[in-house]
Amino acid sequence: MRTLTGIQPSGTLHIGNYFGAMQPAIQAQTRGDCFYFIADYHSMTSLTDAAERRKNSRDVALDWLACGLDPAKSVFWQQSDVPQVCELSWILGTLTPMGLLERAHSYKDKIAKGISPNFGLFAYPVLMAADILLFNSNRVPVGRDQKQHVEMTRDIAIKFNQTYGETFVVPESEIREGVATVPGLDGQKMSKSYGNVLEIFGDEKALRKKIMSIVMDSRTPQEPKPDADRNIAIQLLKLVAPAAVAADFENRLRAGGLGYGDLKQALFEHYWQFFAEFRAKRAELAADPGYVDRVLAEGAERARTVAAEVLGRARSASGLA
Repeated sequence: MRTLTGIQPSGTLHIGNYFGAMQPAIQAQTRGDCFYFIADYHSMTSLTDAAERRKNSRDVALDWLACGLDPAKSVFWQQSDVPQVCELSWILGTLTPMGLLERAHSYKDKIAKGISPNFGLFAYPVLMAADILLFNSNRVPVGRDQKQHVEMTRDIAIKFNQTYGETFVVPESEIREGVATVPGLDGQKMSKSYGNVLEIFGDEKALRKKIMSIVMDSRTPQEPKPDADRNIAIQLLKLVAPAAVAADFENRLRAGGLGYGDLKQALFEHYWQFFAEFRAKRAELAADPGYVDRVLAEGAERARTVAAEVLGRARSASGLA
């Protein structure tokens, strides 16, 4: 059973990345073989600063390794170090209906938010399909907003197999109920595109300020809040605090008597403690850049071996070889 996932190097990783994709993907190391990649090709749909992309790619590598990715148990590489993905993307694109891409929720949502449309953004699901299919992936841990892209990958793989013969493994998405979509500071899905994130390795003072500035309603502390489960701070607290602690704060908020300031202070303290071990590990890794280089180089070599075999099958099946 092979699991594959990746995160774009489009900025500092945040807890939406961690709980929506990173944590379940890293936990999968105990259940089977895992492939992880830094999606620098994907980042080109929204980021055009080359120096920033290089820095972000290195930061992503440090973050994943600090959060528990074990290169002895998995394969970890940078997407652009495996060029076979671009050729497979073209091959798959020749069979991908325009209507399928036009129905992509992620594309329509980004355009509605004012992000400039381009071919890469529109064809993102095809490149994602190539990422998945190139490595015989069985499971793809994703946030709920990305589930449609995995379903599109399935559609593309099935159509290729029907057209040219059985070639690709048809994958399944894996979503952790309850945390697959993490709320941002403004109540929308947490996303760097919306500027509403809490960074995993952010500055302590800046993170405290962000959490304490979460906008609440105008009800007084004494008023009962029957909708306490919909409170952003409560939803985030459930991710980083012990279940009993989070439940206690939710009950106190629902009953009345808990001030929003006290709730947000508790959220910050549990948030800061939750990632304390990861911060220490990251500092250790950052002090040894050669180690990270070796991990990515070895991972890319292993990934290319698998990719060459799968691409060879696709080329042969479609009459290119």
